[in-house]
Amino acid sequence: MPMLCRRELLSLGLRVGLGAVAAAAVTAPPAAAAPAPTFASGAFPSAARGGVGTGWMLARPPGQDRPLRPVILLHGKDSTAAGVMSMGVEQFLADAVAAGLPPFAMAAVDGGNGYWHRRASGDDPAAMVLDEFLPLLADQGLDTSRVAFLGWSMGGYGAMLLGSRLGAARTAAICAVSPALWTSPAAAAPGAFDGAQDYAANSVWGLAELDRIPLRIDCGDDDPFAGATRQFIDQLATPPAGGFSPGGHNSGYWSSQLTSQMSWIAPLLTA
Repeated sequence: MPMLCRRELLSLGLRVGLGAVAAAAVTAPPAAAAPAPTFASGAFPSAARGGVGTGWMLARPPGQDRPLRPVILLHGKDSTAAGVMSMGVEQFLADAVAAGLPPFAMAAVDGGNGYWHRRASGDDPAAMVLDEFLPLLADQGLDTSRVAFLGWSMGGYGAMLLGSRLGAARTAAICAVSPALWTSPAAAAPGAFDGAQDYAANSVWGLAELDRIPLRIDCGDDDPFAGATRQFIDQLATPPAGGFSPGGHNSGYWSSQLTSQMSWIAPLLTA
């Protein structure tokens, strides 16, 4: 996905006021609190991924310093946390909350190209998200007792897989956008799974937990995964929110859906 310019970070300067002069001494009042940052980023060595340096990014609405619940953003193949944020996530979040949505945070993390599940190589991006990234976000002051997942393509599949594994008690909502789905291991793209056994062990088809979690699936009419996505929706016991609309498998379509997706997620996450 093409990188777009991100807004500059808010400055964190302190403002110090002058106090009244009494008995020939000047007393300064306590410094005013610095404005809460709207953006943070960093990296950590992921044990679940064999010590790989794993980048992350976090966006908050302006002026919010209380513990917010996060939407976990899962990128597609050949993308990163920065690629996700380049779709204008930070600005969309600020605009959505300014328009009246209850405030929440959005957090992205690098997951490599392992399709968000443990691979034969030992790389385990699923464990990285659930066992390392969520505690990191808690250390950043977020409320991770309940989270939502939003993913694109490979990340759309990953959102359903990880959300179901975290379970309905902690997963408030799942939004899978243009999910990378295949109806059989033979149909899967090279590298998506280690083989038929890996496909079966990490399939989202027929997952009962998905019927217990609010689910939204969006896909473009011209998306190459549209056919498999329609079949996947047909086998769900509960029809998901979202649907099909004009568009393809690209960042233009994905950006066009963000406002409606966040409007759907926010009340579920913050309730």
